[in-house]
Amino acid sequence: MTYWARRIRRHAALILTAAIIVWIGFSAAPPPDFRHRLSLSTAYAALIFLAVTLALGPWKLLTRKPNPISFDLRRDLGIWAGILALIHTGVGLTVHLRGRMWMYFFRRLHPLAIQNTKFGAANYIGLASALIFVLLLVISNDLSLRSLGSRRWKSLQRWTYIAAILAVAHGVLFQLVEKRHLPWIIVFAAIILIATAIQITAILYRRTKQSGV
Repeated sequence: MTYWARRIRRHAALILTAAIIVWIGFSAAPPPDFRHRLSLSTAYAALIFLAVTLALGPWKLLTRKPNPISFDLRRDLGIWAGILALIHTGVGLTVHLRGRMWMYFFRRLHPLAIQNTKFGAANYIGLASALIFVLLLVISNDLSLRSLGSRRWKSLQRWTYIAAILAVAHGVLFQLVEKRHLPWIIVFAAIILIATAIQITAILYRRTKQSGV
């Protein structure tokens, strides 16, 4: 199988996986609002893909497998994490204030007043995360890697962690704003805790290895 055939096959598998996760989330979300259910399900799908993307490097380190600056599986997972995050953003901005999208960020326009509530903070944080995902999607290709050089490209890719932290903060605030039911909170917390545990374990392993213990 050629390189591009493998990439296409992998993307097809990732699309199918994303669709299944979205379908499960959509089915579990409370009816009847279609857009709210789609927003919620794509948010959780994006979070799962993002968590797996960030865990791949540390997992390779812990299992003592080669961990290059860029490898296709992590990049492709990251691409779909970003796409799902942007779909969630697009749908989410139509859920609560139908036809008044500006109210996600401003309480009023004349005179201009910032939406300085938990709801507003969640939206500003989510927007910042989405903009970082746009940047990451733009540079998630071999041409950008060659043009920027491995060091600069890797430095920009580390913004994934900033996007992830912002996404988690956005999610926490919306758990509060929407008063989510316990099962949703448990799943949200489990994804974050597992991903964080893998990251911390890899950091401790690297430090132990460097110290020669």
